[in-house]
Amino acid sequence: MFKKILIANRGEIACRVIRSAREMGIATVAVYSDADKGALHVRMADEAVHVGPPPASESYLVMDKILAAIRETGADAVHPGYGFLSENADFARALEAAGITFIGPPPDAIAAMGDKIESKKLADAAGVSTVPGHMDTIADVAEAIRISRDIGYPVMIKASAGGGGKGMRIAYSEAEVEEGFRSAQNEARSSFGDDRIFIEKFIEEPRHIEIQVLADAHGNVIHLGERECSIQRRHQKVVEEAPSPFLDAETRAAMGVQSCALAAAVGYSSAGTVEFIVDKDRNFYFLEMNTRLQVEHPVTEMVTGLDLVEQMIRVANGEKLELAQDDVTFTGWAIETRVYAEDPSRSFLPAIGRLVRYRAPNQDGIGVRIDTGVGEGSEISMFYDPMIAKLATYGADRADAIARMQDALDGYFIRGTGHNTAFLASVMAHPRFAQGRLTTNFIAEEYPDGYAPAAPEGDLRDRFAAVAAYVHGRYAARARQNGVAGTPALPSGEATWQVQIGADTNTVNVDHRTDGAEIAVDGRQIALTTSWTLGDPVFAANFDDGVATFQIDRTGVSYRLTHRGVEADIRVLSARGAALNARMPEKVPPDLSRFVLSPMPGLLVSLAAEVGLQVRAGEEVAVVEAMKMENVLRAAADGVVKTLHAAPGDSLVVDQPIVEFE
Repeated sequence: MFKKILIANRGEIACRVIRSAREMGIATVAVYSDADKGALHVRMADEAVHVGPPPASESYLVMDKILAAIRETGADAVHPGYGFLSENADFARALEAAGITFIGPPPDAIAAMGDKIESKKLADAAGVSTVPGHMDTIADVAEAIRISRDIGYPVMIKASAGGGGKGMRIAYSEAEVEEGFRSAQNEARSSFGDDRIFIEKFIEEPRHIEIQVLADAHGNVIHLGERECSIQRRHQKVVEEAPSPFLDAETRAAMGVQSCALAAAVGYSSAGTVEFIVDKDRNFYFLEMNTRLQVEHPVTEMVTGLDLVEQMIRVANGEKLELAQDDVTFTGWAIETRVYAEDPSRSFLPAIGRLVRYRAPNQDGIGVRIDTGVGEGSEISMFYDPMIAKLATYGADRADAIARMQDALDGYFIRGTGHNTAFLASVMAHPRFAQGRLTTNFIAEEYPDGYAPAAPEGDLRDRFAAVAAYVHGRYAARARQNGVAGTPALPSGEATWQVQIGADTNTVNVDHRTDGAEIAVDGRQIALTTSWTLGDPVFAANFDDGVATFQIDRTGVSYRLTHRGVEADIRVLSARGAALNARMPEKVPPDLSRFVLSPMPGLLVSLAAEVGLQVRAGEEVAVVEAMKMENVLRAAADGVVKTLHAAPGDSLVVDQPIVEFE
């Protein structure tokens, strides 16, 4: 067995590999850029080597620096994680030439599957069902339009070397092909150094379902079932689960057989994933094969009981698989949500910043798993993927796994940067998700105007009001004891508050007890018990129907409560305070309708506007790049350009003006 493994990656996947290696008694080496000097994976590893400045192109992607780190530390194997060099055949060959084991598939298999055009030809030859399309590179926009007409709209424009949703565009018309072809090429060139583009038929009402395969160097290939990955934004997965709520046994078996056949055809060994698009009639078509560990591998591990990283290490060490296909069992249900630093209310644009507060949900052995590479104080930078963590839950069935995910998301407290936990909670609570009626269009269809937290209604609104009044009463009691030594006593007796949620006000009477309170919201009774302490931003209480968890942000007499993706800004006042507040003038927000603002930190790549130009609503005004993804900004209304506040090449901050109209 290997004595020392270098992990050629960062963040949560580096931490994940370190954990398995440590359990196997193998020493580990981390590599890090300037931006990751104090990162969790660096602290976890037995050794760490600096490989350069923050940009990945100058650190994690530089093969010579990784090879130098191997020589320096004497590592005898390398695990690439995912992303970066994980699917780089030249890197695998360089390791082989240096006598270092690559914990992944053979270089030829990586090369064969790494090119989307060639991989589809190989899949077709191996008897794998493929999507209709043009499988050769496309020279220019004119050819792209001609091919799209022949295939029939809608079409998917894709980068041959693409991955992670980069270099992909859907087009429903010639105009969209023209714009999408250009943007996909630019993204592909920026992200992969390869701007080859191909076009295939876009399957409507599609599901994204993938098969996990595992193969050794002795000709043994098995599959470990499927993962449903249909909840996506910008072609990047957000929610994954195993098994799929859609597949039947016959379809599952057929997809597994084809996946294993493809792996065998390319001489595959190690863990890998064959991705399919599945239509409403359960017809499935090959998309690509990822020759690496997948981000969503935890859900497969949870339902099979296997450690995929350990399996990869053992296969790379020359061992045979201990499992045959008939030995693979699936128990229960697992769901994974990707917790991202992003702003769901702004089309899920990436967010950066420091995690000023970071408290993960309780992991007490009841089916909650968190894979992360950050902690409180960590920096989410513009240089890397904005993932904060992968949150996975396990249950006896799908409903159980969903309920545990909802509880875990309610308890995940993150402040200092934007994040998507409330959105994820909203997805979990959505009736369509609960029914398993999923497609890759789920987010676009169910959140057509973008995500905005729902306001509490009915009984839930009463519960929000009750929690806010109870919490405020506790803070008010502490304020009355200001200057008194010792822990503040609990409030005693009854207190009455005016609780304002939106335009409505409730009269809330709170009768505090040692372990909770009896509360009346406009006379409607609510009882709660809790061990909550002052200052805790997460409020958990027992109600008559079980435990519910709320997140609390407090500013004076105002509170923002979040629960199950529902959010409310609440003001708790005395009767006198409410009367005075009613006399306060309303602050009118500034009119920004004349400006095009940068929706995220990023680089201004291009500017289509110039002073005096007449611009129509919907026309492209600027392109901003963030984390190697291009974002086209368009005019919201007709207008004439008055001033340009930025120029191509400028670094932008959130809400920085770019163009001003007359």
